[in-house]
Amino acid sequence: MSNRIAFLGCGSMNEAILGGLLAAGTDPSDVVATVRRAERAAELAERHHVMTIAGAEEPDNNKLATKGASVVILGVKPVGIADLAREISPSLAKNTIVMSVAAAVSIAQLEAALPAGQPVIRTMPNTPAKLGRGVVSVSPGTNCTPEQLQLAKDILAAAGTVVEIPEEQVDALSAISGSGPAYVFYLAEAMAAAGVELGLDPELSLMISRETVAGAGFMLAEPGADPTALRIAVTSPNGTTERAIAAFNDGGIPAIIADGARAAAARAAEITQQLA
Repeated sequence: MSNRIAFLGCGSMNEAILGGLLAAGTDPSDVVATVRRAERAAELAERHHVMTIAGAEEPDNNKLATKGASVVILGVKPVGIADLAREISPSLAKNTIVMSVAAAVSIAQLEAALPAGQPVIRTMPNTPAKLGRGVVSVSPGTNCTPEQLQLAKDILAAAGTVVEIPEEQVDALSAISGSGPAYVFYLAEAMAAAGVELGLDPELSLMISRETVAGAGFMLAEPGADPTALRIAVTSPNGTTERAIAAFNDGGIPAIIADGARAAAARAAEITQQLA
């Protein structure tokens, strides 16, 4: 079998993985992507110099991309994953690895739509994968060998940090890393609004809030960084930051964040049931 990697559907997540792969040295001639619109196909071809096929809703196009591929990455919306898996089944080699980046689609649902014995891996990336700074989980299916799982990890490492978890933990991970970037953006929004309330110019307040959150993220990205230690280092006894943290705690911020994460995990489970 060739080294071909097929991206069926190339939205933001699949393009992030694709871009990371190419940056890591993958030969563009080993990559093919299917998309719905000709304009999007031309855009991807120009940007990444890979083979693109427009009209991804056409089964023959997806089969063409899949044929001879060692890895197929399904990147369409969750509601279309099972139908796509059934469409490409005749073109899959026995040992072709099928990965899904779709939220809420279970391994059982994938395996039921694919030929018996097909190696399946469920993944959950997040949006910082676009910058190669994402978190991507992998959960192997029933027929995935350790070697196949390692190949998937090597491919996904181009998008950021790869963690292996049992499938029953995917909803919890999604509630933290999947939805988590939005929590951080929400915090930046709230900081900017607070600055305006304190009298800062709106554009200035937005800029300093954005740069402060981004800068703190870089500090957290340092090897061995611990958020508790970093917070304590900034929080002088009886100082301004200590007063702010005390107000956050009095307002129940930690409990509110936990409630939000539980709500996100519960919603992910609901969607999985709906797709079933």
